[in-house]
Amino acid sequence: MKHAIKSVILALSLLLVNSSIAYAQDFEAGLAAYENKDYATALREFRPLAEQGNADAQSGLGSMYYEGKGVPQDYKEAAKWYRLAAEQGDAVAQYNLGTLYSQSQDVLQDYKEAVKWYRLAAAQGLAVAQLNLGLMYDTGQGVAQDYKEAVRLYRLGAVQGNASAQSNLGLKYAKGEGVLQDYTEAAYWLLLAAEQGDGDAQFNLGLMYNNGEGVPQDYEQAVKWYRLAAEQGIAAGQLNLGLIYDTGQGVTQDHKEALKWFRLAAEQGNAMAQFNLGLKYAKGEGVPQDYALAAKWYRMAAEQGDAQAQANLGTMYINGEGVIQNNIYAYMWLSIAASGGDLEISEILDLVAKRMTAEDISKAQDLARECVSKNYKDCGSSEFFYNVSGEEWNGFMGIVMILIMAAIATFAYRKLKRRTSE
Repeated sequence: MKHAIKSVILALSLLLVNSSIAYAQDFEAGLAAYENKDYATALREFRPLAEQGNADAQSGLGSMYYEGKGVPQDYKEAAKWYRLAAEQGDAVAQYNLGTLYSQSQDVLQDYKEAVKWYRLAAAQGLAVAQLNLGLMYDTGQGVAQDYKEAVRLYRLGAVQGNASAQSNLGLKYAKGEGVLQDYTEAAYWLLLAAEQGDGDAQFNLGLMYNNGEGVPQDYEQAVKWYRLAAEQGIAAGQLNLGLIYDTGQGVTQDHKEALKWFRLAAEQGNAMAQFNLGLKYAKGEGVPQDYALAAKWYRMAAEQGDAQAQANLGTMYINGEGVIQNNIYAYMWLSIAASGGDLEISEILDLVAKRMTAEDISKAQDLARECVSKNYKDCGSSEFFYNVSGEEWNGFMGIVMILIMAAIATFAYRKLKRRTSE
């Protein structure tokens, strides 16, 4: 079974550490004030120290400007103070300056500069810098892509207990990138990260239990980890938890609970969840049947390129369910969905084509090409509605509707159980 992987993004939290050099007492007073949210006092303690060259105070003052605490938010001023501290070898400031360059916040985005400062901080053993430098090698930003180097850096952060580094190292073992594929080793690192509350690791560990990769297949464990990820707002975890409830694997089948999790993921823009939510409305499972809402969610997924949603939206145009009946739009969506090579969709497309004139088919093909060129957005606006008389449609449907609906039922419902997240 295809192993779905979800990677973490760059760690963006800025760091503030205790001083170990001169003026420690004044700095400690500023740090204590900062932690107590007394930013005026923190600023009063940090600024004179920073102006006298204290690197920790410079780094702390940079963080205050970055976060807009006690001063107006000003990324350029933050970069100024971070650089002064970074040039003195302050690892925290080097890391924070790297994040500013990697994220382009009022300083010119420059991945090579980000790599430079991350590397200096990582060399001093700062785990979060090792993580982010690993991510730069993983994605090829500012350096040539190098999975082996990414793995080396993730491992340095992981052995220090950095959850994101542990999670990413686990993913590398699961995918076999930069290291021999080893699901057992992947599960080991993912578990360490998941137990620290890393949502992405919790999702991926749930997936490994779901698939029996690196651990015995255990749906109850999959549910446990999916739920923890889902409760943190991880859309992929919400989707898969919904699928677990929909199929009754490891839990009592519960369509309402499945609907709840599908909706949470769908509202975050997860296309597979949008498709499955549309399917629940179309079938009336866990919710009153509502074709208009089914069409709404199918369309949202279809506009993200989900072929099953495109196919199901096409069939709703065939039937006039939740949308105005329209063969041209039906053909448009079905032809887009069929471009992936699904024979069942192609068969339905052929049935629709038999009801259309050559001119209508040509128009639908033009709309399909336009839709693809627009990345599926704003396809099928109302100005192109094409009406077929009820008598003409009913005569044809008496012959083919049962065949079409049977094919759609087989296509849509058979695949639901197998839906997993990328």
